Amino acid sequence: MPELPEVEVTRRGFADAIAGARIGALTMGKPLRWPLGVESAVLVGERVLRVRRRGKYLLVDLSTGMLLIHLGMSGSLRFAPALPAPGVHDHFELQTDRGVLRLHDPRRFGAVIWVQGEDAPLARKLLGHLGVEPLSGDFDVVGFAAGLKTSRQAIKQVLLAGHLVVGVGNIYASEALFRARIRPTAMAARLGPARVRRLHAAIREVLGEAVELGGSTLRDFSGVQGQAGHFQLAAQVYGRAGQPCGVCGATIRLLRQGQRSTFFCPRCQHP
Repeated sequence: MPELPEVEVTRRGFADAIAGARIGALTMGKPLRWPLGVESAVLVGERVLRVRRRGKYLLVDLSTGMLLIHLGMSGSLRFAPALPAPGVHDHFELQTDRGVLRLHDPRRFGAVIWVQGEDAPLARKLLGHLGVEPLSGDFDVVGFAAGLKTSRQAIKQVLLAGHLVVGVGNIYASEALFRARIRPTAMAARLGPARVRRLHAAIREVLGEAVELGGSTLRDFSGVQGQAGHFQLAAQVYGRAGQPCGVCGATIRLLRQGQRSTFFCPRCQHP
């Protein structure tokens, strides 16, 4: 599933190029997770003002309202002056005077939704519960520590939930916890100040590096020009069960937390 780094890589790949574009047509293919919410013809003539990101949602601000785009489990966007005829898994296309934006989504768990603004009921439902953006100045260690103290869950589950800090997906939670030397099963409320500071820094470092490396491509993800991400090649624990830890040589272990795979080093990451 595309996580925060992949969505940010996608945003950067077309945001500048599409800003100021006028919409000539919007077409939808097979149904996605939610309906568009407006007749396509209504958006013809609208201008694209800018493209933002909130968690794993892309927010395409229009002269009237905005489009919320979610890549789902297997989605990816393409943007180019022209594209080949849509294929069987291409389910959204926005034609503008600056290029064509297309969503390719084989599993159709993605979504493209028009709302009047971030105060619209559906927008509040989808975005209102999201935590602090980890790459923004709002993600401060004091607030992070205070939020952890109120939780009775394991730290990895807190990170994946996204209510305290948004976008730390499965790969990046495992990697950040390794760098912070924290066992994924440690109770969030019991983390002391030193470990909280290490984790706060590790989250920012891991996500920042992932963005610079184009995200992670494990199965489906690719950037707007079709390029694969490379962070998975730099992962120190994720996907390396049974292999030696690059720091201490111990064998990387795999466990299941909430039906998700967790990778950790039993020596570097103390209980």
